[in-house]
Amino acid sequence: MLRKSCSYEIASSLDLKFIASKLALAQRNDTVIGDQKVTLQLFENPHGRRFQVITLKKAALHKHWPADGHFSWFPGFSWTMSTCPRCHAHLGWSFQPSNWPGQVTEKYFEESEETFVALIIDKLLQENFAATLLVVPRTFRS
Repeated sequence: MLRKSCSYEIASSLDLKFIASKLALAQRNDTVIGDQKVTLQLFENPHGRRFQVITLKKAALHKHWPADGHFSWFPGFSWTMSTCPRCHAHLGWSFQPSNWPGQVTEKYFEESEETFVALIIDKLLQENFAATLLVVPRTFRS
């Protein structure tokens, strides 16, 4: 998966990990990642803005710590904003268990079996779709 505007490679389909939330307004299965069915969840923030997200076990993002335990879409998890390392755009959120050891003092995200990210689907492109956008000049065609 690539960042839509700058083409930075964020994650692969192997990183997908569905984490269900009872706070999702809706969820649906869709083929947004190649031919693979993925569960999208719809959330709304306190300002009324809605986001469709996919969850992954990891992604190449810049995570802004420390995490915040208030208003989490995933009860029992603290969250922080996650941005693209290349263009610094907000792409989603990283989650860690609320009882994470050293949460207040740690300034980095330590990936584990218990951590995950939720990425806004509208801000991503599939790598195989992006490849179809390349234009080959006529002089190079056979």
